[in-house]
Amino acid sequence: MRCRILHRPMDIIFIDDLRVETLIGIYPREKAVPQTIEISLRIGSSTASAGASDDIRDTIDYAVVAERLRADLGAQHFNLLEKLAEHVATVLLEDFGAQWVQVSVAKLGMMRGVRRVGVVIERVASP
Repeated sequence: MRCRILHRPMDIIFIDDLRVETLIGIYPREKAVPQTIEISLRIGSSTASAGASDDIRDTIDYAVVAERLRADLGAQHFNLLEKLAEHVATVLLEDFGAQWVQVSVAKLGMMRGVRRVGVVIERVASP
């Protein structure tokens, strides 16, 4: 038997290169001194209502997302970028109602001769 996968159209709201200060890392210095990380987001959500109404209340407000992430990440410590990325994905899915997210998180200048190191994850909202 063949399964047929139906794809629903998905709009994407994006935020690129959001810089956030947070405590990130496993070494003593990283636990004491905040680092700047770079976050890029792809947030899957229907924007049809907002497109029709021209009202910010009908979509995910990227300014509110950025403000929330700066506050959340500025108040916590994460050992790993993977955990930080999971936290960001959970906030977007659970608190902002996203249907799908792609979260890219990078540390800057952590290794000699390397501009950025990081992780990219994708998550889907629970049915």
